Amino acid sequence: MTTAVSILSAVAAGTLLVGCSGSVSVKKSEPKVSADKLASTVSERLAAQTGQPKPHITCPEDLTGKVGSSTRCKLTANDGSTLGVTVTVSSVKGSQVNFDIKADDKASPAAN
Repeated sequence: MTTAVSILSAVAAGTLLVGCSGSVSVKKSEPKVSADKLASTVSERLAAQTGQPKPHITCPEDLTGKVGSSTRCKLTANDGSTLGVTVTVSSVKGSQVNFDIKADDKASPAAN
């Protein structure tokens, strides 16, 4: 089983906790987490949660550092199947943006 598929399996089996979270420090007047930094942090957190290598995560936009702001990222397995991941800002302390990570319960099969 490939690494990303292992993470998809772990998520589907309910291994990931709903309360997975992360944080990033940013240096701007209006805190934001860049899409690339967000994807990297989400990947690290999911890997730590499942005990698997970091999965491939993409995030389409920056995350605004405002409590309640959210974005949808995507985990893509080696077989092309995908899993949605919602990232929601839980708190902001100065330049520190804290967020919760919630993976979808069900993966989407690879497009043919």
